[in-house]
Amino acid sequence: MAAADLPAVGRAEVTGYGVDLFESRVDEIDHSYFVRLDGGAVLRARRVALATGLRDELPAIPGAHERWGKDLLSCPYCHAYEVRDQPIGVLGTHPGAVQHALLLRQWSHDILFFTHTLDLRTEEREQLPARGITVVEGAVKRLVPEDDRLRGVELTEGHVHPRRAVFVFPHMVPRDALLTGLGCERDQSGWVTTDSVGRTSVFGVWAVGNVSDAKALVITAAGQGAAAAFALNHDLAAEDIERAVENTGSSPRMPQHVPQPTPQAALSS
Repeated sequence: MAAADLPAVGRAEVTGYGVDLFESRVDEIDHSYFVRLDGGAVLRARRVALATGLRDELPAIPGAHERWGKDLLSCPYCHAYEVRDQPIGVLGTHPGAVQHALLLRQWSHDILFFTHTLDLRTEEREQLPARGITVVEGAVKRLVPEDDRLRGVELTEGHVHPRRAVFVFPHMVPRDALLTGLGCERDQSGWVTTDSVGRTSVFGVWAVGNVSDAKALVITAAGQGAAAAFALNHDLAAEDIERAVENTGSSPRMPQHVPQPTPQAALSS
């Protein structure tokens, strides 16, 4: 399906379960779980889960933004099959670009690696031609379109190399300002850390999908969301039970004939 259709399907499904949707931007979340919206409204929550994703920063090459998602592509595993056996270019704008090119060789015999601003290591200069990938020296001036399709890659010296698709390794920036504003810990790479079910270092705050995992595909992010939802619901239920016990002033005793579930059995159910 078209990418824009996926959120619409999700909104329709979640509305069917009685969920209220707010078409607003969240400006701030504080440690009392007050969620302040850009229109001035304030929502009170008991827990917070963020799935704000990331943004791809593209190189400052004319034509990049216009061709992005059409014939300027990123992930070999997501897009290479659709452009298999076609002339492909790879832009050397990121240290991971060489690995991109080496992976793409599985789908096409005609691959050009444009060094652009990347200083290749000796090992990489051996690997690329060994796999039949041609290294093109020089800076890229622009991506050349024709009739809303990529025609080629033009270098600053003027030569245009015909290409039908170009791959770029974008700089991925997580949309994590709300998380870092709450003081959530980050790893050495600067990404917010979570446990296996999406809990951050801040009590009551979960993060799922690309906001904390750059490699999460749609299906991976959906699985992370489900795991976080289960954990969050258990957390809220445990809090409700604790409050109920406190309000009664004593702990009700479970009848002896009711078997106590083991942790494994409880997890399975």
